[in-house]
Amino acid sequence: MKVSFKHSALFVAMTATLSTAAYADDSTGSKDGFIEGSSLNLDLKNYYFNHDRHDGKQDSKEWGQGFVGQFQSGFTQGPVGFGIDVNAMLGLKLDGGAGSGGSSILPTTAPDPNKDNLYGDAPDSFSSAGGALKMRAFDTVLKAGDMLLNNPVIAGGATRMLPMTFRGFSLTNNSFDYLTLDAGQVSFDKLFNQSGNGRIGTYYGTLPDGDKSKHMSWAGATYSGLPGLTSSLYASQLKDIWNQYYYDLDYTWALSDQISLNPGLHYYHTQDSGRALLGNIDNNTFSVHLGLSVGHQTLTASLQKVNGNTPFDYIQDGDSIFLDNSQQYSDFNAPGEKSWKVQYAYGFAEWGMPGLSSSVSYTRGTMDLTKATTAADSGYSYYNADGKDAKHWERDADLKYVVQGGPARDLSVRLRWATNRGGDGYKTVDHNADEYRVIVDYPINVF
Repeated sequence: MKVSFKHSALFVAMTATLSTAAYADDSTGSKDGFIEGSSLNLDLKNYYFNHDRHDGKQDSKEWGQGFVGQFQSGFTQGPVGFGIDVNAMLGLKLDGGAGSGGSSILPTTAPDPNKDNLYGDAPDSFSSAGGALKMRAFDTVLKAGDMLLNNPVIAGGATRMLPMTFRGFSLTNNSFDYLTLDAGQVSFDKLFNQSGNGRIGTYYGTLPDGDKSKHMSWAGATYSGLPGLTSSLYASQLKDIWNQYYYDLDYTWALSDQISLNPGLHYYHTQDSGRALLGNIDNNTFSVHLGLSVGHQTLTASLQKVNGNTPFDYIQDGDSIFLDNSQQYSDFNAPGEKSWKVQYAYGFAEWGMPGLSSSVSYTRGTMDLTKATTAADSGYSYYNADGKDAKHWERDADLKYVVQGGPARDLSVRLRWATNRGGDGYKTVDHNADEYRVIVDYPINVF
């Protein structure tokens, strides 16, 4: 394996610079100062991703090692404080590409027409670096630059080897007890397996050639003022594509020290806006769940429904789908789809193995794809017009262990497995596949 010197040097130099800066003298002497309030965190993530297709198409198998460094300063003294956030990321290819790429943890190049593969070859390494300026005043923090975001309408998440970032600005306010206000606008994103930034696209929609949304804006609020209850309300606009609104309510009702109930609701409404680059969209999607926890085990049942002739869609390669039946492989979000899920989770602490947890689930969805949009200007006109009784199901298993103490504290090993199968009416939407992931994650708090 070849490792690009310039990429490795970039990561090491930035880490060394940030470590040195953190121990520099700060004359303010305040624990809330620029230096005293700073932190440096490293995340070392080894990721194996095997996407095994059963429809004759090419499998995707990739293995990589990721390094993420994040420095966050405190704020300077005074009624208005200033600071910076900096991140540096490096991804190394351990195996993959050359006909087995496309799992989404490594970049892909244009395929060689002389070779029988869909994704081309993955480079030996890729890297990125970014930063944001921040200002704090009157319980409000303003950030401008490259950011990691995680809310129901725009979330980069951390489900791949490297995280996704967005470039723009955000505002967060905590003036009121138990209430967080959140707003912002971004114009570019950096995908999980990319070094550079690009315009924002959507996960399921096919935009016209040369067209992209210029920016995404959002505003929302999260309330947690009642014991056991949280609730969020968000509104967003992906310019010239959609307006999207979200509401959730989640409540944990403790019946005793060992038993609790957890009912909850997630709801999205999506409507086309502006130039409607993906065509007409009028989509209402919701999911409800009820969980029963007894000691270290939880049984959860959930129902989900998509109302509309287009799928429920969200930001490209992001995790902004806060729905109960969004699983490892499928989101169960096709036009008109209704689905149900049963999940069982167990923690092994009472067996003397704290840090070991597991879950298994089964999800099944049905829909009538003959009602899906076939309009020529729609970005979703690829569904099977013969799929009157389309259905599919998915099994998921998850096993994770987190080291509880010692030098390797917080190091985790996670095994994930998903099996998805669909009938003939569904094969133009999701392919029959098995998916295996092995993730070794070691977060390190340097200071």
